[in-house]
Amino acid sequence: MSSFARGLIFDLDDTLYLEHDFVLSGFAAVGEWWRQRTGQIDFAAHCVRLFDAGIRGQIFNLALAERAGEADPSLVEHMVALYRGHRPSISLAPDVTRFLSCLSGNDFIGIITDGPVSTQRAKLKALGLEQKAHLILCTDAWGVAYRKPHPRAFEAIEASSGLAPSQLTYVADNVIKDFVTPRARGWKTVQILRAGRVHDPEPPTPMHQAQSQIFTLDDLDQVIRNLA
Repeated sequence: MSSFARGLIFDLDDTLYLEHDFVLSGFAAVGEWWRQRTGQIDFAAHCVRLFDAGIRGQIFNLALAERAGEADPSLVEHMVALYRGHRPSISLAPDVTRFLSCLSGNDFIGIITDGPVSTQRAKLKALGLEQKAHLILCTDAWGVAYRKPHPRAFEAIEASSGLAPSQLTYVADNVIKDFVTPRARGWKTVQILRAGRVHDPEPPTPMHQAQSQIFTLDDLDQVIRNLA
């Protein structure tokens, strides 16, 4: 029998902090490197404008083409490495700080996050989360095939916590990948809708939707009681 009364499992990006803040931090790191290399001071701001315009995956290519006349693949590769490997300047959302400070010792706390392991670990360290969770799973450590919605991370949480699926709640933001697997396993699912979030897609099926929605973790305990 588990020593925990319930399990609260969280996604990381746009759940415990705003991913947009990491994006700005990464662009700033790349922009400073570019300034030292070329003297140009507006590279980061140009990247931000492209990002806010909805561009994804080609931002450094486009910014380089406009600022340097061409997008040298080696420069793009170096910028991506700088972006992913920089020490991020990010903070927990205020409601997350409040919520974590009020937790009881009866709660099992877990985090499941996709993305390059070194990048996600840097975020976790910057946010001070490494000491606040009983289990943190960076799915890319197993390979990208194990990113959500693959069940492996959810199975690991169940095994580590010793809790029944009905005692577990997953709080996340992305309907494409976050909720379909825990719902199928019998977990409670809660979508957090933070202002300024990066992802806002439509769920591909009803099972991809969370069972409830919140705008702040201040409402999480009441929502969990309602779902029970």
